[in-house]
Amino acid sequence: MLILGLESSCDETAAAVLRDGHTLLSNVINSQVAVHSPYGGVVPELASRKHLENIYPVVAAALTQAGVTLDDLDGLAVTQGPGLVGSLLVGLSFAKAISAVKGLPYVGVDHIVGHLLSPFLEKEQPPFPYIALVASGGHSSIFLVHDHTTSQLLGRTRDDAAGEAFDKVGKMLGLEYPGGPVISRLAETGNPAAIPFPRAWLAPDSLDFSFSGLKTAVANYLHQRQEKNEPVNICDICASFQEAVVEVLCEKVLKAAQRHHIKTVALAGGVAANPRLRRTLQKLGAERGLRIFMPSLELCTDNAAMIALAGFYHFAAKATTSLETDAYSRSPVLHPGSVYKA
Repeated sequence: MLILGLESSCDETAAAVLRDGHTLLSNVINSQVAVHSPYGGVVPELASRKHLENIYPVVAAALTQAGVTLDDLDGLAVTQGPGLVGSLLVGLSFAKAISAVKGLPYVGVDHIVGHLLSPFLEKEQPPFPYIALVASGGHSSIFLVHDHTTSQLLGRTRDDAAGEAFDKVGKMLGLEYPGGPVISRLAETGNPAAIPFPRAWLAPDSLDFSFSGLKTAVANYLHQRQEKNEPVNICDICASFQEAVVEVLCEKVLKAAQRHHIKTVALAGGVAANPRLRRTLQKLGAERGLRIFMPSLELCTDNAAMIALAGFYHFAAKATTSLETDAYSRSPVLHPGSVYKA
């Protein structure tokens, strides 16, 4: 089965061609960082306009790299949500148009489900069931993944997602957007124990996250130093802030694995590219006898390869989506306690 995947949930326009659920023939990603950088964050209206400009050339490039045409395809998979609705509608409408003209089946894929399955695009793949941490700019959630189409939410952020906190702290520090990669780079030369920023553990049995208080603690620290006319060490702030985020993410996901007696943990999402998080989770996992799986850096960011893969398993389960289906901003995967089945 040859599937074209499309992704346009936020500020990356992406297309990929996947064969038989395991051979990635192309994976094209067009980033809008330069467009949104002057504003310190994603501007929804600008994002959707850029998707309109980029969707056709990105898809054309993906098909060319794969050495196929639309006539060779067996199906389409497109991100249906969650995300910015204006951006989602560009990819969804494009997929519907191809589906209608070429008579191809298409499936709407949940963006988070795509991240949950992204480790399966690597040679080493996690066995089911496994615990997954999806950490990105919009989501910080822990799942119990039963199979390729079934997952259960165990914990989620109550306010800011991890990636969102990175970007907001980066903005406080006057760093370029997006803040995550810059903070990570500066943290390499900082002292992670220099500033005792708080960790929000919440209730003793909670697997939820909260990073709003940590973000406020950084703001208060900067304000206090400014009031006293004292210098600040940017690298120490970055390292201490990053350490607080990484510690909570790792401990919560490892607690979930212990609670459910599962020996396999997967990491996914944009924040999964953070070197400190990757190293720390690998180290703690090895100490506790757990196998840790994580996608390559290219597959951590929003991409269409993971959408095509999720689509492959949707089609295998005989799922299709009608042309009347709309985009959605909130994910059904994030309903507490419920089991989501694609």
